[in-house]
Amino acid sequence: MKANVIRLFDALRGSYWFLPMVMTLCSAMLAWGMISIDEAGPDWIERIGWVRAAHPDGARQILSVIGGSMVTVAGTVFSVTIAAVVYASGQYGPRLLSNFMGDRGNQVTLGTFISTFVYCLLVLRTVRSADEAGSGEFVPDLALMIALVLALCSIAVLIYFIHHVPSKLHINSVIADIGEKLARNLKTRFPESLGEAHQDGAPPARDAITGDHGQDDEPGIPIMAQSSGYLQLIDDDLLLDLAQQYDIILRLRVQPGDFLHPGRTIADARPASRITEPANAAIAGAFAVGIRRTALQDIRFLVDELVEIAARALSPGVNDPFTAITCIDWLGAALLDVSLREAPSRLRADKNGALRVVAYPVTFESLVERSFGALSQYCAGDALAALRYAEVLGESLLACFEKERKTCIDRQLNRFIGIAATKLTANNLTRLQSHVLCIQTRASQRSDS
Repeated sequence: MKANVIRLFDALRGSYWFLPMVMTLCSAMLAWGMISIDEAGPDWIERIGWVRAAHPDGARQILSVIGGSMVTVAGTVFSVTIAAVVYASGQYGPRLLSNFMGDRGNQVTLGTFISTFVYCLLVLRTVRSADEAGSGEFVPDLALMIALVLALCSIAVLIYFIHHVPSKLHINSVIADIGEKLARNLKTRFPESLGEAHQDGAPPARDAITGDHGQDDEPGIPIMAQSSGYLQLIDDDLLLDLAQQYDIILRLRVQPGDFLHPGRTIADARPASRITEPANAAIAGAFAVGIRRTALQDIRFLVDELVEIAARALSPGVNDPFTAITCIDWLGAALLDVSLREAPSRLRADKNGALRVVAYPVTFESLVERSFGALSQYCAGDALAALRYAEVLGESLLACFEKERKTCIDRQLNRFIGIAATKLTANNLTRLQSHVLCIQTRASQRSDS
């Protein structure tokens, strides 16, 4: 349940209707409150001359002008926003559409104009002349003053929007938003957040995989996906609680971003004798599925976005190596961050130290292959991108101290040189080979020392 609630909240944040609707409801409540105060007619309003409006006709005219202007501007803002989204989708890739849909500045701008219009409309209907329906004259002075304030705020928001759209569409801003989100997710989406590391001596990797934990010799039972779509979120806390409640061990078979369908195994539960139908349904309910990939827990989705931008930039039709270099820099920053941190154990325990969940995290090797491995064929054909590619990988190679990770990066560099040998000219290839050899020599000397 919690996973689906978080997924729904994320979908609402990425919609153009939710925040404007909330702002519109708030403006309706504000209109009701101001009109109530005006109807009560407090004495302090009578003593402030500049607050009071002259005539009902003047009040109607002011409210009509403000409301009509807000509708016109809101239509223009919406048109500009849609045009910007279409441009970004075609220029940078369709997967970046969600980044622009979730932009808070566009949502606030649209909500400001719509809520100001609704506020003026609700206040306008309460203005009465002395001869209307035999009732007395009524001009909501305080509400009218608030309408003028909202109009001034709307003008300020319009100026902000004019600056915000081109700034947000700048390719460096697009890449930086993705890179910063990737850096944040890398710090939280490793299994540290799922219980505690299992500390009973050497990691029982074989036992965790086979299901032989000394408790029960029965084989495990697969937990199947209940619907088709992309896995967007795994409720880590719920899985740990369920494993402890039913005294079982869960081994995850999928990662956020994987495509699921009914019948695909998402986890193994052992021992099978303790898995009832309610337990099976509860475990499956910890996996939230949607029609598209999101950045909630899917690190690979953010990596793929940067790879896609870089690949498009290096295509023959675009030929923009500097955009690709910017993507490489952000991918290198993420890789360097991971290379300096110790990989957490896949085996997660509850507070009592009992093994409960065998996680399926993104490994260092898979991150290298997903990012630099996918980009190697594109960067190998451009001299500028190739040099920066080698420099960034070299920084991680020189920084990390784990032998397996150094071997992984070194293998990727050698593979890249092999691809570049078939694409670069002699001078550019010699320069790249010399640069990579220098990096590998320094890394080897550092290891020996």
